[in-house]
Amino acid sequence: MSTDHFTEDLRTNHERMLAGDLYIADDPEITQRQRRAIRLAFRYQAAFAEDADSARGILAELLGGVGEDVEVRAPIHVDFGSNITIGPRTFVNYHLTALDVARISVGADCQIGPNVQLLTPTHPLEPGPRRDKLEAARPITIGDNVWLGGGVIVLPGVTIGDDSVIGAGSVVTKDIPAGVVAVGNPARVIRSL
Repeated sequence: MSTDHFTEDLRTNHERMLAGDLYIADDPEITQRQRRAIRLAFRYQAAFAEDADSARGILAELLGGVGEDVEVRAPIHVDFGSNITIGPRTFVNYHLTALDVARISVGADCQIGPNVQLLTPTHPLEPGPRRDKLEAARPITIGDNVWLGGGVIVLPGVTIGDDSVIGAGSVVTKDIPAGVVAVGNPARVIRSL
């Protein structure tokens, strides 16, 4: 039997989610918004193979903001889409997973390798609240002219500074400054650029 964690909090789960507070992840309103994103991502994938112009329109409907000359290769997997912005001239390779429970901001002129994961959700360490489906999230910010190599994983709350490069397969657990190369699990700065 689950506990009512919000007896004093009159906000909806969606409002708590947007505020970055704990919320119930399988709330019907949230599920409805996620299903919208699934449908649009499916339509985007189909259009991507057939018609670039209609695909771009679907992508603009799916995401919160898409700059000029952005290319996102399908498929793309998102929670909501509406909390993601991608700056101009950014290239996103196949199979981006961007769990946008919180804001995900990708700057201009970025290169995002295949199978990159941008993961904003967090979960309680305590077993009871986790069993009760509580979740929260912290935003991810990717600066301008950043290159994320294939298979990079960026964890909740991370900011990657302008002009930095994250080596393939790295797991970024904390902020990375501008103008550096970082690699590994956890990603560590190995040189300046």
